[in-house]
Amino acid sequence: MTFSRAAFSIATATLLTLSCINSSRAQAPDILTGANAPANGVWLDSLNLAKMSSGWMSALAGHSVGKNPITLDGVTYIHGVGTHAISDVTIDLHGDAARFESEVGVDDEATPNGSVVFNVFTDGKLAKSTGVIHRADKPQFIDVNLNGVKKLKLQVTDADDGIDNDHADWAGAAIIMAGAGAAKPETIVTPPVPVVPPRMTYPAFDPRPEIHGPQVLGTTPGRPFLYMIPATGAGTITFSAHNLPKGLALNKRTGIVTGSLAKPGTTMVEFTASNDLGKATRKVEIVGGVHKLALTPPMGWNSWNVWADQVDDPKVRAAADSLVSSGLAAHGFQYVNIDDTWESAKRDDQGRIHGNAKFPNMSALSSYVHSKGLRIGIYSSPGPTTCGGYLASFQHEDQDAQTYSDWGFDYLKYDSCSYDYHGDYSTESYEKPYAKMRASLDKVQRDILYSFCQYGMGGVSKWGTATGGNCWRTTGDITDNWRSMLGNMEQQNGLEQYAGPGHWNDPDMLVVGVLGWGNQHPTKLTPNEQLMHITQWCMIASPLLIGCDMTKLDKFTLAILTNDEALDIDQDPLGKAAGRVSSDSAGGEVWARPLADGTHAVSLLNTGETPMNVTAKWADIGVNGKQPVRDLWLHKNVGSFNNSYTVMVPSHGVVLVKVGKPNNMWK
Repeated sequence: MTFSRAAFSIATATLLTLSCINSSRAQAPDILTGANAPANGVWLDSLNLAKMSSGWMSALAGHSVGKNPITLDGVTYIHGVGTHAISDVTIDLHGDAARFESEVGVDDEATPNGSVVFNVFTDGKLAKSTGVIHRADKPQFIDVNLNGVKKLKLQVTDADDGIDNDHADWAGAAIIMAGAGAAKPETIVTPPVPVVPPRMTYPAFDPRPEIHGPQVLGTTPGRPFLYMIPATGAGTITFSAHNLPKGLALNKRTGIVTGSLAKPGTTMVEFTASNDLGKATRKVEIVGGVHKLALTPPMGWNSWNVWADQVDDPKVRAAADSLVSSGLAAHGFQYVNIDDTWESAKRDDQGRIHGNAKFPNMSALSSYVHSKGLRIGIYSSPGPTTCGGYLASFQHEDQDAQTYSDWGFDYLKYDSCSYDYHGDYSTESYEKPYAKMRASLDKVQRDILYSFCQYGMGGVSKWGTATGGNCWRTTGDITDNWRSMLGNMEQQNGLEQYAGPGHWNDPDMLVVGVLGWGNQHPTKLTPNEQLMHITQWCMIASPLLIGCDMTKLDKFTLAILTNDEALDIDQDPLGKAAGRVSSDSAGGEVWARPLADGTHAVSLLNTGETPMNVTAKWADIGVNGKQPVRDLWLHKNVGSFNNSYTVMVPSHGVVLVKVGKPNNMWK
């Protein structure tokens, strides 16, 4: 009898424990099929996998993440763990283990896009790294000495190219103990970092008027236009506009601009907000033309992260009310988006879709939201059903686009669930369903911002713009934990080249405040982790869609969502997203982006477990000499510095600064 991999030929009983068989062979002895545990061995899949993270779905014992038998290069493994990048698990060995052995690779169920890196850490030190393994590559055998090791960490990363089909298998994985009386290994959760006060200040409310939000707006001439001037201040605020283009009108009491742009072109408008204490002005460029939406990333609210399938008409109205009453709309959050589960059980005799009992009158709902100066969004899928199993748009694209327009919707999230690619995972195949709905949206006489939700498959950042997307998901669904947020953030590095005015990378919605996908709880992110979350979403020019219960906003959540110095980075009209310019093995990272006023936004991150100094070097961000630095969470100038800036950053924390002197071109 020979084993299926050359690496298995080592003549020891422990190596027999890797237990792989070729599914086309005759029945092998029990030890190869994994029916019996090896001598002094513990299968990885016998441990508690609930503590193992997975970038998509959940880690599974004895099955791939797609719920099939674990299979690598045509060989089926009875034992093993299927997971999905980005993934890790830490195992307490109690110092009683001898070896860790596994074959690793991308499961045969994945498409050719799958590519991962397997890493093994022993007591915090990297003991083995496979390098990039693609779907078409042969699996690799891992054999790691564990003598004296207390903690074993198994990690899968995405090879820095996104998590599309990164179905990773620890196949036939076993921990060989040092002796028969050794304590069994157990998966553990890394102890949480100490919760320390967030590195921020709460600025006092300024009663004087101030205008916030985007400095450039796009619209299609001849289609309805809606914009509420985002302004804060005490008492009654009145509004005026200089050089408002033909076809648009301003309500001086509400600050809401409506109408329809008469012709294409670019107009610089000066808006003014006034109260008894003074006035504020802001220049906003209005751009009229074809496909001019989302010239800055959309900001607003989405129902999924808090309500999931419990969303209904009253909850959406309450969210709209709270966006205004909380002041968030006055800082630029102006979309109110309904996610899945609004759809009727079947179409009417003309094939039209309707809302279900939770949404009895979509037109009335959109009118209510519009009356507040806000825009409203809806959800569907290119397949026959949505992720929740509700009706979707397959073979009804034109009809649904027209229905959304008739109802008055301004935003479409288009989720890939249930769409059948028929085994064709080419770029053209990924583009096809999204291009089809793009063509349908172009036929209606309403501007509808188009958001792809297909989790980064097929390198969507590379083709999303050409296919007509205004933004596109680059990751799996986010959850309110450190590993999920950090993983989604890190996947954005390298994608900045594909973002720009009208087309943005989207690492998913915000997980701050009270949320829970129908089971409400305060976010599990620490305050400093939440600062990193908001900071990095602004730095990478992401859509900012709040996912919490808008009726339960606390002081801290409001403060981090209304930091206009951070929001202005996200909404910067230059539209250059940040990328990572430096990193180190201890967890220090620096990200940077140029801004329209000639300055640079720089975030200094500490992803490690203890406080540390992080340094931003001017050479890495494209400036030189002595530069002024302003801290945007402390809201103060911290001095001028030659060549670099070093600051102490808390564990899982961030410092956000602006480097350079602004030229005030937009003032």
